[in-house]
Amino acid sequence: MKIEEVKSTVKTQRISSHSHIKGLGLDENGVPIQMAAGLVGQENAREAAGIVVEMIKSKKMAGRAVLMAGPPGTGKTAIALAMAQELGNKVPFCPMVGSEVFSSEIKKTEVLMENFRRAIGLRIKETKEVYEGEVTELTPVETENPMGGYGKTVSHVIIGLKTAKGTKQLKLDPSIHESLTKEKVEVGDVIYIEANSGAVKRQGRSDTYATEYDLEAEEYVPLPKGDVHKKKEVIQDVTLHDLDVANARPQGGQDVLSIMGQLIKSKKTEITDKLRAEINKVVNRYIDQGIAELVPGVLFIDEVHMLDIETFTYLHQALESAIAPIVVFATNRGRCQVRGAADIISPHGLPLDLLDRLLIIRTAPYTQPEMAQIVKLRAVTEGLSIDEDALSELSDIGSKTTLRYAVQLLTPSNLTAKVNGRSSITREDVAEVGQLFLDAKSSAKILAKHQDQFMK
Repeated sequence: MKIEEVKSTVKTQRISSHSHIKGLGLDENGVPIQMAAGLVGQENAREAAGIVVEMIKSKKMAGRAVLMAGPPGTGKTAIALAMAQELGNKVPFCPMVGSEVFSSEIKKTEVLMENFRRAIGLRIKETKEVYEGEVTELTPVETENPMGGYGKTVSHVIIGLKTAKGTKQLKLDPSIHESLTKEKVEVGDVIYIEANSGAVKRQGRSDTYATEYDLEAEEYVPLPKGDVHKKKEVIQDVTLHDLDVANARPQGGQDVLSIMGQLIKSKKTEITDKLRAEINKVVNRYIDQGIAELVPGVLFIDEVHMLDIETFTYLHQALESAIAPIVVFATNRGRCQVRGAADIISPHGLPLDLLDRLLIIRTAPYTQPEMAQIVKLRAVTEGLSIDEDALSELSDIGSKTTLRYAVQLLTPSNLTAKVNGRSSITREDVAEVGQLFLDAKSSAKILAKHQDQFMK
């Protein structure tokens, strides 16, 4: 008897610097657990972030802003991403870096407004008449080509749909046959066809076929209940930026010249305030009618000290708008010059009038035991085995240099361990790698010592 192991067909994701973060790691009372959901320490900052998340969920915080301030490598971006995880997929989260506003194609204010609109979601509820079921028959009926020639054209398509309650045979327009071909619909797939528009949506393969051998990873769905022809509530999530783009770039004609024009045209088009005002009117009308619901999301601006005085003044107006997201800023600067205003020195490089609007969350440097926990967590995330001695050595390096540098040494140490014929990282491997690479402080010392050898 042959026993085979079935390997998962789920794609493995590449590991990034914050892959291990799954949430804020708070208990049911909103009190932070020392190490949970990928976060370690920073209890005060996490508890404050938890309160902000609750305010966002209860929709009591639109148009407010939070500033996360602390030294480099203290988990500001990690806490912001943890907030996004806590809010879930349905709440838009738009991360950006302060320097993104300096574009050669479009204005600084346009980049900011574009990201503001990306962070505001709209949940549209529609009741549609649909035909839904498992495809039992799919027969295109061909006739002679009316234009002459040898080819034949599809005059109509016969499709059989089955649900738990009954079956129905439909005779559909040839344009729907094209949609079925595009969606790669086959017998045994569960689909729904909108009665008024003829749009086809393939939901997956019927779970009665789940036992079959399949090369590709298929999504199996249960057989729909109720009648084949029914009224169905369809919920669609879009952002205001999606609506802006859809209306700013209407599709041209189908001739070659207009298609070429669309290809040649620059991808970045500035969206006018007039167009946005019109879209806002339509959105407000939908909200008043109860068709749509506004979902204010989170705009995260990292390295906010990179913005200049013009963008800060624009932020005031944007935050006061009736439809504004929650803005989370992050910076690692202390007192410094406000960019674009040489005579203004301000805390965190932000003008004082903007600082007045912010709730400030402070992150503190990690202790050595916390660094050891983070390094261990990263090793687990990256699938590496590490000894306790090597862990204490790396946390020691982290306290002398930076946590980021200590984490960077993990992968080279693992490769050195493999070369030396070991399955887990030891203190010797860390020491060996430490001699090959330099951190910023060591490099600065060497630079000071051999200053004359470097180019002036």
